[in-house]
Amino acid sequence: MKTERLAVHYARRTLESGGEQRTRKGTGTVYRIVVRGELSGRYTIAFEGLEMETEAGRTILTGKVIDQPHLLGIIDRISGLGLDLVSLEPCPQSPKTTR
Repeated sequence: MKTERLAVHYARRTLESGGEQRTRKGTGTVYRIVVRGELSGRYTIAFEGLEMETEAGRTILTGKVIDQPHLLGIIDRISGLGLDLVSLEPCPQSPKTTR
């Protein structure tokens, strides 16, 4: 399966880099991604750069997504880990204050 190969590739790349992911430069958008189940701390390396919080049988991942390939990589990672994606949405921008 393609998803399994992506997960294996990601895991190898993460292990080879000592667990660090490269960050891309850009403006990005903050996303709120919800998966079914309360994930333990062992998943933090898979979602490095995203905040994880659990509530009511779900895990909420929040963080800046640089571009569409970055977002697709996160979705592939969720699938590769066998997790169920519940929702994915950009967080509303906070309104700019004027003085």
